[in-house]
Amino acid sequence: MELKVAFVIVCLCALAITSTEAGIPKCCIKTQKHIPFGLLLKVQRVTMQHSSGPCDIPAMILYLKGRMKPICADPKVKKILNRINQNKWRPAY
Repeated sequence: MELKVAFVIVCLCALAITSTEAGIPKCCIKTQKHIPFGLLLKVQRVTMQHSSGPCDIPAMILYLKGRMKPICADPKVKKILNRINQNKWRPAY
């Protein structure tokens, strides 16, 4: 009987731990101001982290091709990314 109770308690603890992990936001703690140009060319997706939400600092989260872990960049890097994207789609004459 005690073994069943212990098993139920362990299962409930495991469930509580896994469900609270999903509720904790993944925030950037610090940002990089200088990102190599080669990495900026590999950016596939960008999301913004605002300081008004659960996270403390504003940041751009850059998801790169071939890299599992995203990079936390300073929001000022957005200007450089915009210039890169404008040049990607210009026709080469």
